[in-house]
Amino acid sequence: MGDVVNLKRFKKRGEREQAAKQAEANRALFGRTKSERARDEFLGERSARQLDQHRIESGDAS
Repeated sequence: MGDVVNLKRFKKRGEREQAAKQAEANRALFGRTKSERARDEFLGERSARQLDQHRIESGDAS
């Protein structure tokens, strides 16, 4: 016969691991200084502007 497994303990361990992953993601996302957030926003806007500048617009819709 196999070993008896406490499913509640297994479920709690999985939930703790998931919470730890979420906490790590939150620290990476929200644990930044104001200057880091401003830099990321600036780089995002800059890349969007460059992409728009290189867009080819033609009168033909074919």
